[in-house]
Amino acid sequence: EAKAAAKAVAAAAAAAAKPAAEAVPQSSSSSKDAVIQKPGKVDYAKVREAIVDILDEPGYDDGSIGPLLVRLAWHSAGTFDKNTGRGGSEGACMRYENHPEAGWGANAGLNLARARLEKIKEHFPEITYSDLWSFAGTVALEEMGGPEFKWRPGRRDLDVSCNSLPDGLLPDADGRGKNPADHLRDIFYRMGFNDQEIVALSGAHALGRCHTDRSGFWGPWTRAPTTFSNEYFRLLLEETWSKKTTH
Repeated sequence: EAKAAAKAVAAAAAAAAKPAAEAVPQSSSSSKDAVIQKPGKVDYAKVREAIVDILDEPGYDDGSIGPLLVRLAWHSAGTFDKNTGRGGSEGACMRYENHPEAGWGANAGLNLARARLEKIKEHFPEITYSDLWSFAGTVALEEMGGPEFKWRPGRRDLDVSCNSLPDGLLPDADGRGKNPADHLRDIFYRMGFNDQEIVALSGAHALGRCHTDRSGFWGPWTRAPTTFSNEYFRLLLEETWSKKTTH
């Protein structure tokens, strides 16, 4: 069952790695939004090498920015609404400092991920930010022990005037006063996921850690926060848990 859960996380991540043309619609654009860049001819093998080169960072968290890049990819895609076709990984509007999405509490700290990818974008100007963020998260998952994904390019970038999505599309750590399960259903049902897929996606918390300046919590989720595994589920089931109030 643990292996099945880990595979389910990988499968869900692979679905998120598909572009709008080959998956569910992932466009946050409307007729009022201006496309400023479409994907050009890109050597993705070279881009992959550049991403791999920056993953190890001894001074950051647990020595890798891999989990941070996964979070950027997820938060870019996790705004999708299956009913309206709005949201998703296309647009990359978060990169504009004064755009509302950059200031969402759920996106706190993602400026660090965007800044680390900026040099890669400068070196490969033909790749869109939207594709770069998605690809970086995919490469990071693979390099941290995840399976190989069938990632595809095709996401467009929008200009600073792109319509802002409403805040609250991404999950909060505190559940917003609701039963946590109900809160997660509110968020993920909107994207088209069922309960099994919600649990599988939650397994991505095997990677990375909490930060007081982002979620308000602190510490790693597992004892191996830079390794793709089913440890998140195993620890939930096997450990005795108590409320933590101090570092």
